[in-house]
Amino acid sequence: MKVALRWLDMVAYLVFLGFVLLTGVRITLWYAGLALSFASALFWFAARWQLGASFSVQAEARQLVTSGLYSKFRHPVYVFSTAAWVGVLVALLGVQGVVIGVIVVVVQILRARREDRVLAQAFGSEYVAYRASTWF
Repeated sequence: MKVALRWLDMVAYLVFLGFVLLTGVRITLWYAGLALSFASALFWFAARWQLGASFSVQAEARQLVTSGLYSKFRHPVYVFSTAAWVGVLVALLGVQGVVIGVIVVVVQILRARREDRVLAQAFGSEYVAYRASTWF
């Protein structure tokens, strides 16, 4: 079950993306949303790959990953998955997608804060130093 949950977000995104590609109205917002989505998805997938076995659905402190995208962002999975989802929402729904996107952003910020607490508790001063050298 955990293995299925591990990939559920990406599978759901790809299915939704396929739906948007097949049914979306080809207007400027559709192209802009898809451009944002495609670019962000590449970074999202790279971040997940770089995280490797340290990825978990719930915040866990397995290992502090500080290389690759994680050398610049503490939470590149949250940043780029959010941007990818917002992109497809905008492509499908236009301005209404932005409203839903704001909700997604708030949820991801809350998740990142929870993860920050878990990692700070597990890795202490090492995480504090890492946090000071990265963005979000």
